Amino acid sequence: SEHLQQTRIPSGSRVSIPASGPEMAKPQVAVASVVMSKLSVKAPEFYPSGYTQNFNQNFADSSFEDGYGGYLTLAEYVQDFLNHLTEQPGCFETEIEQFSETLNGWVITDEALQELVELIYQQATSVPNFSYMGARLCNYLSHRLTISPQSGNFRQLLLQRCRVEFENRDEAAKGDEATRKQFHAFVLFLGELYLNLEIKGTKGQVTRAEILQEGLRELLNALFSNPVDNNLICAVKLLKLTGSVLEDAWKEKGKDDMSEVIQRIENVVLDANCSRDVKHMLLKLVELRSSNWGRVLGTSSHTEATPENDPNYFMNEPTFYTSDGIPFTAADPDYQEEYQELLEREDWFPDYEENGTDLSGAGDLYFDDVDDEMDPEIEEAYEKFCLESEHGRKQ
Repeated sequence: SEHLQQTRIPSGSRVSIPASGPEMAKPQVAVASVVMSKLSVKAPEFYPSGYTQNFNQNFADSSFEDGYGGYLTLAEYVQDFLNHLTEQPGCFETEIEQFSETLNGWVITDEALQELVELIYQQATSVPNFSYMGARLCNYLSHRLTISPQSGNFRQLLLQRCRVEFENRDEAAKGDEATRKQFHAFVLFLGELYLNLEIKGTKGQVTRAEILQEGLRELLNALFSNPVDNNLICAVKLLKLTGSVLEDAWKEKGKDDMSEVIQRIENVVLDANCSRDVKHMLLKLVELRSSNWGRVLGTSSHTEATPENDPNYFMNEPTFYTSDGIPFTAADPDYQEEYQELLEREDWFPDYEENGTDLSGAGDLYFDDVDDEMDPEIEEAYEKFCLESEHGRKQ
Protein backbone atom coordinates (compact mmCIF):
# COMPACT_ATOMS: atom_id res chain seq x y z
CA SER A 1 0.00 0.00 0.00
CA GLU A 2 2.91 2.37 0.75
CA HIS A 3 4.30 1.63 -2.68
CA LEU A 4 0.96 2.49 -4.27
CA GLN A 5 0.72 5.70 -2.30
CA GLN A 6 4.20 6.81 -3.40
CA THR A 7 3.67 5.92 -7.05
CA ARG A 8 1.77 8.37 -9.16
CA ILE A 9 -0.39 6.53 -11.68
CA PRO A 10 -1.36 8.69 -14.64
CA SER A 11 -4.88 8.61 -16.01
CA GLY A 12 -5.34 5.76 -18.44
CA SER A 13 -2.67 3.53 -16.80
CA ARG A 14 -3.24 -0.17 -16.24
CA VAL A 15 -2.41 -1.75 -12.90
CA SER A 16 -2.00 -5.56 -12.84
CA ILE A 17 -2.24 -7.11 -9.36
CA PRO A 18 -1.88 -10.89 -8.88
CA ALA A 19 -4.78 -12.67 -7.26
CA SER A 20 -2.66 -14.30 -4.56
CA GLY A 21 0.89 -15.07 -3.49
CA PRO A 22 3.83 -13.02 -2.25
CA GLU A 23 3.82 -10.88 -5.38
CA MET A 24 0.69 -9.11 -4.16
CA ALA A 25 2.87 -6.50 -2.46
CA LYS A 26 4.61 -5.63 -5.75
CA PRO A 27 2.02 -4.47 -8.28
CA GLN A 28 3.20 -4.04 -11.83
CA VAL A 29 2.51 -0.57 -13.17
CA ALA A 30 2.35 0.01 -16.90
CA VAL A 31 2.50 3.74 -17.58
CA ALA A 32 0.58 4.92 -20.60
CA SER A 33 0.18 8.33 -22.12
CA VAL A 34 -2.57 10.53 -20.75
CA VAL A 35 -5.60 10.72 -23.06
CA MET A 36 -7.91 13.69 -22.63
CA SER A 37 -11.59 12.82 -23.21
CA LYS A 38 -13.73 15.12 -25.31
CA LEU A 39 -16.97 13.75 -23.83
CA SER A 40 -19.31 16.25 -22.20
CA VAL A 41 -20.57 15.53 -18.70
CA LYS A 42 -24.02 15.32 -20.25
CA ALA A 43 -22.98 12.83 -22.92
CA PRO A 44 -25.33 9.86 -23.41
CA GLU A 45 -22.46 7.50 -22.57
CA PHE A 46 -22.91 8.44 -18.91
CA TYR A 47 -26.57 7.35 -18.78
CA PRO A 48 -27.90 3.78 -18.53
CA SER A 49 -29.14 2.14 -21.68
CA GLY A 50 -32.82 2.79 -22.23
CA TYR A 51 -32.73 6.02 -20.21
CA THR A 52 -33.85 9.02 -22.22
CA GLN A 53 -32.43 12.24 -20.87
CA ASN A 54 -34.43 15.42 -21.44
CA PHE A 55 -36.56 13.83 -24.13
CA ASN A 56 -38.67 16.93 -24.45
CA GLN A 57 -35.54 19.02 -24.93
CA ASN A 58 -34.47 16.70 -27.74
CA PHE A 59 -37.74 17.47 -29.50
CA ALA A 60 -37.34 21.18 -28.91
CA ASP A 61 -33.81 21.12 -30.35
CA SER A 62 -34.81 19.12 -33.43
CA SER A 63 -34.78 20.87 -36.80
CA PHE A 64 -35.34 19.95 -40.41
CA GLU A 65 -31.74 20.65 -41.37
CA ASP A 66 -30.15 18.14 -39.00
CA GLY A 67 -32.62 15.32 -39.62
CA TYR A 68 -34.94 16.17 -36.71
CA GLY A 69 -32.51 16.18 -33.84
CA GLY A 70 -30.37 13.37 -35.18
CA TYR A 71 -33.22 11.07 -36.21
CA LEU A 72 -32.59 9.84 -39.74
CA THR A 73 -36.01 8.31 -40.41
CA LEU A 74 -39.60 8.89 -39.39
CA ALA A 75 -39.78 5.38 -37.94
CA GLU A 76 -36.88 6.05 -35.56
CA TYR A 77 -38.38 9.31 -34.39
CA VAL A 78 -41.89 7.95 -33.83
CA GLN A 79 -40.76 4.70 -32.24
CA ASP A 80 -38.48 6.55 -29.83
CA PHE A 81 -41.37 8.75 -28.76
CA LEU A 82 -43.73 5.79 -28.38
CA ASN A 83 -41.21 3.95 -26.19
CA HIS A 84 -40.71 7.08 -24.13
CA LEU A 85 -44.48 7.47 -23.74
CA THR A 86 -44.76 3.83 -22.68
CA GLU A 87 -42.18 4.28 -19.92
CA GLN A 88 -43.36 7.74 -18.82
CA PRO A 89 -47.07 8.15 -19.67
CA GLY A 90 -47.27 11.26 -17.50
CA CYS A 91 -45.34 13.25 -20.12
CA PHE A 92 -48.22 13.00 -22.63
CA GLU A 93 -49.69 16.40 -21.83
CA THR A 94 -46.37 18.26 -21.93
CA GLU A 95 -44.81 16.66 -25.02
CA ILE A 96 -47.65 15.72 -27.35
CA GLU A 97 -47.97 19.19 -28.89
CA GLN A 98 -44.31 19.33 -29.91
CA PHE A 99 -44.58 15.78 -31.24
CA SER A 100 -47.57 16.59 -33.45
CA GLU A 101 -45.93 19.79 -34.74
CA THR A 102 -42.85 17.84 -35.77
CA LEU A 103 -45.01 15.23 -37.50
CA ASN A 104 -46.78 17.94 -39.46
CA GLY A 105 -43.42 18.95 -40.90
CA TRP A 106 -42.32 15.38 -41.57
CA VAL A 107 -45.46 13.47 -42.62
CA ILE A 108 -46.16 15.05 -45.99
CA THR A 109 -46.80 11.97 -48.14
CA ASP A 110 -49.33 9.16 -48.20
CA GLU A 111 -46.61 6.62 -47.49
CA ALA A 112 -45.39 8.51 -44.42
CA LEU A 113 -48.92 8.73 -43.03
CA GLN A 114 -49.47 5.01 -43.59
CA GLU A 115 -46.18 4.30 -41.81
CA LEU A 116 -47.18 6.49 -38.84
CA VAL A 117 -50.52 4.68 -38.49
CA GLU A 118 -48.85 1.28 -38.59
CA LEU A 119 -46.24 2.23 -35.98
CA ILE A 120 -48.87 3.44 -33.51
CA TYR A 121 -51.15 0.46 -34.18
CA GLN A 122 -48.34 -2.03 -33.56
CA GLN A 123 -47.31 -0.32 -30.34
CA ALA A 124 -50.90 -0.23 -29.06
CA THR A 125 -51.54 -3.92 -29.82
CA SER A 126 -48.19 -5.42 -28.88
CA VAL A 127 -47.05 -3.51 -25.79
CA PRO A 128 -48.98 -4.35 -22.60
CA ASN A 129 -50.94 -1.47 -21.06
CA PHE A 130 -50.34 0.88 -24.00
CA SER A 131 -53.80 0.50 -25.51
CA TYR A 132 -55.27 3.39 -23.50
CA MET A 133 -52.34 5.73 -24.20
CA GLY A 134 -52.35 4.67 -27.84
CA ALA A 135 -56.05 5.53 -28.15
CA ARG A 136 -55.44 8.96 -26.61
CA LEU A 137 -52.57 9.53 -29.01
CA CYS A 138 -54.73 8.52 -31.98
CA ASN A 139 -57.48 10.90 -30.91
CA TYR A 140 -55.04 13.80 -30.55
CA LEU A 141 -53.37 13.23 -33.93
CA SER A 142 -56.71 12.77 -35.68
CA HIS A 143 -57.48 16.41 -34.88
CA ARG A 144 -53.97 17.91 -35.22
CA LEU A 145 -52.33 16.35 -38.29
CA THR A 146 -52.78 18.64 -41.27
CA ILE A 147 -52.12 16.15 -44.08
CA SER A 148 -55.27 14.75 -45.65
CA PRO A 149 -54.38 12.80 -48.82
CA GLN A 150 -56.80 11.16 -51.20
CA SER A 151 -56.21 7.80 -49.53
CA GLY A 152 -57.76 9.17 -46.32
CA ASN A 153 -56.81 11.21 -43.28
CA PHE A 154 -55.22 9.78 -40.11
CA ARG A 155 -58.48 8.59 -38.53
CA GLN A 156 -59.72 6.97 -41.73
CA LEU A 157 -56.45 5.13 -42.28
CA LEU A 158 -56.45 4.00 -38.65
CA LEU A 159 -59.95 2.55 -38.95
CA GLN A 160 -58.99 0.86 -42.21
CA ARG A 161 -56.03 -0.75 -40.45
CA CYS A 162 -58.30 -1.96 -37.65
CA ARG A 163 -60.74 -3.39 -40.21
CA VAL A 164 -58.02 -5.73 -41.54
CA GLU A 165 -57.79 -7.38 -38.12
CA PHE A 166 -61.54 -7.17 -37.59
CA GLU A 167 -62.27 -9.18 -40.73
CA ASN A 168 -60.21 -12.08 -39.38
CA ARG A 169 -61.97 -12.13 -35.98
CA ASP A 170 -63.52 -15.60 -36.28
CA GLU A 171 -60.28 -17.26 -37.38
CA ALA A 172 -58.31 -15.42 -34.70
CA ALA A 173 -60.74 -16.45 -31.93
CA LYS A 174 -60.30 -20.09 -33.01
CA GLY A 175 -56.52 -19.86 -33.47
CA ASP A 176 -53.69 -21.04 -31.27
CA GLU A 177 -52.77 -19.35 -28.02
CA ALA A 178 -50.38 -16.83 -29.61
CA THR A 179 -52.94 -15.87 -32.24
CA ARG A 180 -55.66 -15.41 -29.64
CA LYS A 181 -53.36 -13.31 -27.45
CA GLN A 182 -52.69 -10.92 -30.33
CA PHE A 183 -56.40 -10.83 -31.13
CA HIS A 184 -57.29 -9.98 -27.53
CA ALA A 185 -54.86 -7.05 -27.58
CA PHE A 186 -56.61 -5.76 -30.70
CA VAL A 187 -60.05 -6.15 -29.06
CA LEU A 188 -59.05 -4.12 -26.00
CA PHE A 189 -57.39 -1.44 -28.15
CA LEU A 190 -60.58 -1.13 -30.18
CA GLY A 191 -62.50 -0.72 -26.92
CA GLU A 192 -60.19 2.11 -25.88
CA LEU A 193 -60.56 3.70 -29.30
CA TYR A 194 -64.34 3.62 -28.93
CA LEU A 195 -64.09 5.48 -25.63
CA ASN A 196 -61.40 7.99 -26.62
CA LEU A 197 -61.69 8.67 -30.36
CA GLU A 198 -63.83 11.80 -30.71
CA ILE A 199 -65.55 12.73 -33.97
CA LYS A 200 -66.71 16.31 -34.38
CA GLY A 201 -69.95 16.80 -36.25
CA THR A 202 -70.81 19.59 -38.67
CA LYS A 203 -72.45 21.57 -35.87
CA GLY A 204 -69.53 21.16 -33.50
CA GLN A 205 -71.00 18.31 -31.48
CA VAL A 206 -68.65 15.54 -30.36
CA THR A 207 -69.68 11.92 -30.87
CA ARG A 208 -68.09 8.48 -30.81
CA ALA A 209 -67.36 6.42 -33.89
CA GLU A 210 -70.54 4.44 -34.48
CA ILE A 211 -68.69 1.95 -36.65
CA LEU A 212 -66.62 0.97 -33.59
CA GLN A 213 -69.79 0.42 -31.59
CA GLU A 214 -71.05 -2.11 -34.10
CA GLY A 215 -67.60 -3.62 -34.39
CA LEU A 216 -67.40 -4.29 -30.65
CA ARG A 217 -70.73 -6.12 -30.81
CA GLU A 218 -69.37 -8.45 -33.50
CA LEU A 219 -66.14 -8.99 -31.58
CA LEU A 220 -68.14 -10.08 -28.53
CA ASN A 221 -70.01 -12.57 -30.71
CA ALA A 222 -66.71 -14.00 -31.94
CA LEU A 223 -65.39 -14.37 -28.40
CA PHE A 224 -68.53 -16.04 -27.04
CA SER A 225 -68.76 -18.33 -30.09
CA ASN A 226 -65.41 -19.82 -29.06
CA PRO A 227 -65.79 -20.01 -25.27
CA VAL A 228 -62.30 -20.99 -24.19
CA ASP A 229 -61.03 -19.40 -21.00
CA ASN A 230 -58.87 -16.62 -22.44
CA ASN A 231 -61.56 -15.62 -24.95
CA LEU A 232 -64.08 -15.29 -22.14
CA ILE A 233 -61.65 -13.35 -19.97
CA CYS A 234 -61.08 -10.92 -22.85
CA ALA A 235 -64.84 -10.49 -23.24
CA VAL A 236 -65.18 -9.71 -19.52
CA LYS A 237 -62.39 -7.11 -19.73
CA LEU A 238 -64.02 -5.51 -22.76
CA LEU A 239 -67.44 -5.30 -21.11
CA LYS A 240 -66.00 -3.90 -17.88
CA LEU A 241 -64.28 -1.26 -19.98
CA THR A 242 -67.10 -0.31 -22.34
CA GLY A 243 -70.26 -2.00 -21.04
CA SER A 244 -71.95 1.04 -19.52
CA VAL A 245 -71.20 3.25 -22.54
CA LEU A 246 -72.32 0.60 -25.01
CA GLU A 247 -75.59 -0.02 -23.19
CA ASP A 248 -76.38 3.69 -23.01
CA ALA A 249 -75.68 4.07 -26.74
CA TRP A 250 -77.84 1.07 -27.61
CA LYS A 251 -80.69 2.30 -25.42
CA GLU A 252 -80.64 5.66 -27.19
CA LYS A 253 -81.33 3.76 -30.41
CA GLY A 254 -84.08 1.74 -28.78
CA LYS A 255 -82.01 -1.45 -28.87
CA ASP A 256 -81.70 -4.03 -26.13
CA ASP A 257 -78.42 -5.54 -27.29
CA MET A 258 -76.88 -5.61 -23.82
CA SER A 259 -79.65 -7.89 -22.54
CA GLU A 260 -78.82 -10.26 -25.39
CA VAL A 261 -75.13 -10.14 -24.42
CA ILE A 262 -75.98 -10.93 -20.79
CA GLN A 263 -78.20 -13.82 -21.89
CA ARG A 264 -75.30 -15.11 -23.96
CA ILE A 265 -73.08 -14.98 -20.89
CA GLU A 266 -75.59 -16.90 -18.80
CA ASN A 267 -75.78 -19.60 -21.48
CA VAL A 268 -72.00 -19.87 -21.50
CA VAL A 269 -71.95 -20.31 -17.72
CA LEU A 270 -74.47 -23.15 -18.01
CA ASP A 271 -73.14 -24.95 -21.08
CA ALA A 272 -69.48 -24.11 -21.74
CA ASN A 273 -66.61 -26.20 -20.42
CA CYS A 274 -64.73 -23.21 -19.06
CA SER A 275 -62.99 -23.22 -15.70
CA ARG A 276 -64.76 -22.52 -12.43
CA ASP A 277 -62.85 -19.26 -11.95
CA VAL A 278 -63.92 -17.96 -15.36
CA LYS A 279 -67.54 -18.86 -14.67
CA HIS A 280 -67.31 -16.97 -11.39
CA MET A 281 -65.87 -14.00 -13.29
CA LEU A 282 -68.78 -14.09 -15.76
CA LEU A 283 -71.34 -14.22 -12.96
CA LYS A 284 -69.67 -11.23 -11.30
CA LEU A 285 -70.00 -9.34 -14.57
CA VAL A 286 -73.72 -10.13 -14.72
CA GLU A 287 -74.00 -8.87 -11.14
CA LEU A 288 -72.10 -5.70 -12.10
CA ARG A 289 -74.51 -4.98 -14.94
CA SER A 290 -77.52 -5.54 -12.66
CA SER A 291 -76.15 -2.75 -10.42
CA ASN A 292 -76.07 -0.36 -13.41
CA TRP A 293 -72.35 -1.07 -13.96
CA GLY A 294 -71.52 0.16 -10.49
CA ARG A 295 -72.70 3.69 -11.21
CA VAL A 296 -74.24 5.48 -8.25
CA LEU A 297 -76.52 8.42 -8.85
CA GLY A 298 -75.28 11.12 -6.49
CA THR A 299 -77.77 13.04 -4.36
CA SER A 300 -78.07 16.79 -4.72
CA SER A 301 -75.55 18.80 -2.76
CA HIS A 302 -78.39 20.90 -1.35
CA THR A 303 -80.25 17.87 0.05
CA GLU A 304 -79.49 17.08 3.66
CA ALA A 305 -78.45 13.50 4.19
CA THR A 306 -80.92 11.41 6.18
CA PRO A 307 -81.15 7.72 7.08
CA GLU A 308 -83.84 7.42 4.40
CA ASN A 309 -81.91 8.86 1.41
CA ASP A 310 -78.32 8.01 2.37
CA PRO A 311 -77.42 4.34 3.02
CA ASN A 312 -74.08 5.42 4.53
CA TYR A 313 -75.69 7.83 6.98
CA PHE A 314 -74.58 5.90 10.07
CA MET A 315 -71.14 4.93 8.77
CA ASN A 316 -69.15 7.75 10.39
CA GLU A 317 -71.19 8.16 13.57
CA PRO A 318 -69.41 7.32 16.87
CA THR A 319 -70.27 4.28 18.98
CA PHE A 320 -71.02 4.81 22.69
CA TYR A 321 -71.53 2.39 25.57
CA THR A 322 -74.05 2.44 28.37
CA SER A 323 -73.09 1.94 32.03
CA ASP A 324 -73.84 -1.75 31.49
CA GLY A 325 -71.34 -1.94 28.62
CA ILE A 326 -74.00 -2.20 25.90
CA PRO A 327 -72.99 -0.37 22.68
CA PHE A 328 -75.39 2.00 21.00
CA THR A 329 -75.03 4.10 17.84
CA ALA A 330 -77.02 6.63 15.85
CA ALA A 331 -78.94 3.74 14.30
CA ASP A 332 -80.60 2.92 17.65
CA PRO A 333 -84.06 4.42 18.27
CA ASP A 334 -83.11 5.86 21.66
CA TYR A 335 -79.79 7.29 20.42
CA GLN A 336 -80.65 10.99 20.70
CA GLU A 337 -82.03 10.66 24.23
CA GLU A 338 -79.18 8.45 25.43
CA TYR A 339 -76.56 10.64 23.74
CA GLN A 340 -77.89 13.84 25.30
CA GLU A 341 -78.01 12.20 28.74
CA LEU A 342 -74.42 11.05 28.29
CA LEU A 343 -73.28 14.58 27.41
CA GLU A 344 -75.02 16.03 30.45
CA ARG A 345 -73.42 13.42 32.73
CA GLU A 346 -69.95 13.65 31.26
CA ASP A 347 -67.63 16.26 32.72
CA TRP A 348 -64.68 16.76 30.38
CA PHE A 349 -62.79 18.97 32.92
CA PRO A 350 -63.61 17.48 36.34
CA ASP A 351 -63.02 19.42 39.54
CA TYR A 352 -62.64 16.23 41.58
CA GLU A 353 -60.41 13.23 41.45
CA GLU A 354 -61.86 9.78 41.72
CA ASN A 355 -61.02 9.67 45.46
CA GLY A 356 -63.01 12.86 46.08
CA THR A 357 -60.09 15.29 46.45
CA ASP A 358 -61.19 18.80 45.51
CA LEU A 359 -59.01 20.28 42.76
CA SER A 360 -60.92 23.53 42.31
CA GLY A 361 -58.77 25.69 44.56
CA ALA A 362 -57.07 28.93 43.58
CA GLY A 363 -54.80 28.99 40.58
CA ASP A 364 -54.68 26.00 38.27
CA LEU A 365 -57.89 23.99 38.58
CA TYR A 366 -56.15 20.71 38.17
CA PHE A 367 -52.59 20.87 39.46
CA ASP A 368 -52.58 23.19 42.49
CA ASP A 369 -53.25 20.52 45.09
CA VAL A 370 -51.66 17.51 43.42
CA ASP A 371 -49.27 15.77 45.80
CA ASP A 372 -45.90 15.61 44.02
CA GLU A 373 -43.98 13.91 46.88
CA MET A 374 -42.60 10.41 46.31
CA ASP A 375 -43.18 7.44 48.51
CA PRO A 376 -40.01 6.93 50.68
CA GLU A 377 -39.36 3.51 49.20
CA ILE A 378 -39.75 4.77 45.64
CA GLU A 379 -37.55 7.80 46.38
CA GLU A 380 -34.78 5.56 47.77
CA ALA A 381 -34.94 3.31 44.70
CA TYR A 382 -34.83 6.33 42.42
CA GLU A 383 -31.72 7.75 44.12
CA LYS A 384 -30.03 4.36 43.84
CA PHE A 385 -30.87 4.23 40.15
CA CYS A 386 -29.38 7.71 39.58
CA LEU A 387 -26.16 6.76 41.38
CA GLU A 388 -25.75 3.58 39.36
CA SER A 389 -26.36 5.47 36.13
CA GLU A 390 -23.76 8.11 37.05
CA HIS A 391 -21.25 5.38 37.94
CA GLY A 392 -21.87 3.68 34.62
CA ARG A 393 -21.23 6.87 32.67
CA LYS A 394 -17.92 7.50 34.47
CA GLN A 395 -16.70 4.03 33.62
